[in-house]
Amino acid sequence: MSLSLVHSRALLGLQARPVCVEVHLANGLPSFTLVGLAETEVKEARERVRSAIQNTGLEFPANKRITVNLAPADLPKDSGRFDLAIALGILAASGQIDAGKLKGYEFAGELSLGGDLRPVRGALAMSLALADDARQSGQAPPRLVLPEGSAQEAALVPEAEIYRAPHLLDVVRQFLPGGTAPDVLDGWTRVEPTSTQRPPDYPDLADVKGQAAARRALEIAAAGGHSVLMMGAPGSGKSMLAQRFAGLLPAMTTQEALESAAVASLGGRFTLDNWAVRPTCAPHHTASAVALVGGGSPPRPGEISLAHRGVLFLDELPEFPRAALEALREPLESGSITISRAAHRAEFPARFQLVAAMNPCPCGYLGSSLRACRCSPDQVSRYQGKLSGPLLDRIDLHVEVGALAANELINTPPGEASAHIRSRVALARERAISRQGSTNQALEGQAIDAQCHLDDAAAKFLNTAAARLGWSGRSIHRCLKVARTIADLAGAATVQLTHVAEAVQYRRALKAH
Repeated sequence: MSLSLVHSRALLGLQARPVCVEVHLANGLPSFTLVGLAETEVKEARERVRSAIQNTGLEFPANKRITVNLAPADLPKDSGRFDLAIALGILAASGQIDAGKLKGYEFAGELSLGGDLRPVRGALAMSLALADDARQSGQAPPRLVLPEGSAQEAALVPEAEIYRAPHLLDVVRQFLPGGTAPDVLDGWTRVEPTSTQRPPDYPDLADVKGQAAARRALEIAAAGGHSVLMMGAPGSGKSMLAQRFAGLLPAMTTQEALESAAVASLGGRFTLDNWAVRPTCAPHHTASAVALVGGGSPPRPGEISLAHRGVLFLDELPEFPRAALEALREPLESGSITISRAAHRAEFPARFQLVAAMNPCPCGYLGSSLRACRCSPDQVSRYQGKLSGPLLDRIDLHVEVGALAANELINTPPGEASAHIRSRVALARERAISRQGSTNQALEGQAIDAQCHLDDAAAKFLNTAAARLGWSGRSIHRCLKVARTIADLAGAATVQLTHVAEAVQYRRALKAH
């Protein structure tokens, strides 16, 4: 009898939990049993591993009773990430490689039938988990062996020691019995931490002509981390403005870039070209609630998590399923989403900036100076009623985007460039963070009173506006936070009447004109 242990990791949400792959070879009727709450794609590893070992010229112990246990048994395992670890465990248990040399390594990779290693999802999450566990234990992190397509991604974590190998044989040669294997042999290579890529190239807001009110609202939203709803006729430029919003946000910090990249890696969307680029996710209006907030078994991140530290753009907002829109209410407040299942729960970050766009009515021309609206009051009311009051209450800025006449578009100079606006936004954010340690949108409780203190004239104006417009307590607090952002953009130490007056303009409810 022979037993070997190989270490890997399973993904549960954004967490990469340690998994011990135990392989036992025994006499008896030949069989290959895989246990440990494995999904179908993990159980299929039996055929991949068998073929890969045989086709690479190694010996598969076909006359043995093979038992592979993925511990802990109550942790769900999915995908083909355990193929490499299972293959190495079988080779170690059969004495073809030195089991002692496997200590201090973790492995992940899917095997082809010929022994090639294929990329796996969540390599960056695994690397982050290794670094975090090492920090907590005070020990050096284990070395992580990954396929070529995943190793460069995992090397974005500075503390991690990552090795890449394109083929099973490249890994096996490192752990042969006998002398110490060299650091570089054939395809086995240590991957150095990836340097920062070129500066992100976002679409420029200078492409948008006119629309001074909408541009101002986007600048305020970017400076304070606020959500925006743009209303206007078809073709007025709402989508064009939203697609350029990410270019107004300050450059990502290394920690923000790692968080964003880790979630993108879980969704299979990360590439090195996207490093430190704020994502803009724009799901179609037919997206379900699970597609937006995440779900499935095991849980996968939704669009709100894939937009973490970036922008979630919802075009044609009233056309989204009501259940999908209502699911956004809690993440807009908390900045995270928890997906609970019978046995497990997974938490994903979701600190995104919501930019939504809609027409004012079904035909789209309510209030337009260019075309007459053909909708009845009942149709307008029904259309706007698709958006619930609680959801609208959580959107900080409501701005109307008017249609532009031909003379405002043809032969007119470009608007202000994104770089100029971004410099003002970055300065305003620095003021907020140095003062309170967070953006203004994240202020809560007593911090709102402390940072948004109003003089008598501003307080009286806000009280009158709130009473006339029937605002909730949340609406009042959000107006205060927007006013604080406007004051930061102006370089003012206190929130004044002019700042509150401008903030009130952005809290108007939808209504027929």
